[in-house]
Amino acid sequence: MNTAWYFLKAGGITMIPLGICSIVAVALIIEKAYVLRTRKVIAPEIVGLIENIDGTEDIVASIAVCDRADTAFARVIKTGLVNYRLPRSENIEMVQAAARHEVGSLERGLLMLEIVTGISPLLGLLGTVLGIFHIFNVIVVSGVGEASRLSAGISEALITTIAGLFIAIPALVGHSYYSKRVEDHVLEIERHANVLIHKLYLGKPAESTDPGRPEHEEVAG
Repeated sequence: MNTAWYFLKAGGITMIPLGICSIVAVALIIEKAYVLRTRKVIAPEIVGLIENIDGTEDIVASIAVCDRADTAFARVIKTGLVNYRLPRSENIEMVQAAARHEVGSLERGLLMLEIVTGISPLLGLLGTVLGIFHIFNVIVVSGVGEASRLSAGISEALITTIAGLFIAIPALVGHSYYSKRVEDHVLEIERHANVLIHKLYLGKPAESTDPGRPEHEEVAG
């Protein structure tokens, strides 16, 4: 505790925003670790209902399951289920729109983590400049004989740089890792949505299409 207080005091005023950045980074990393768990995003019960869906009664029951799950994946699948009476192309567009919306919910917090990654080293650099400025002020006023006052400026210059990097490095790792997790989850959601669309329209007559428009689209398009 005493060591932590020493670093906070020696680092100067820039340690306040750096401390806020560290709290934000830790909170976001923990939150994304919970939210982006595979079983929480790609719920096995939703995957199971897609595999077993067969007929209108199954569609109604599946919508109820999606309502109970209330996850990004469930909401995308529910969109395809509730619009199954629409033409295939229109349903695909509805599912694509729902997927784009849900990607935003999965990515929530990653922008802030990216900001912390970028701003922490800059705050550390600001603290370094302020520390050097403090050193020069001491030299101008008292000369080089004030060792204790000089060491305070040196501590401020070094500690803020260390703190900025100490925050930015794990924040960068967390942002990169969770961005990849979101991308993997989105691809998995698209794959299951494509399977659902195929099953919903299996055996139905093909739609009439414009000459320049493909007869069959995929959700992942």
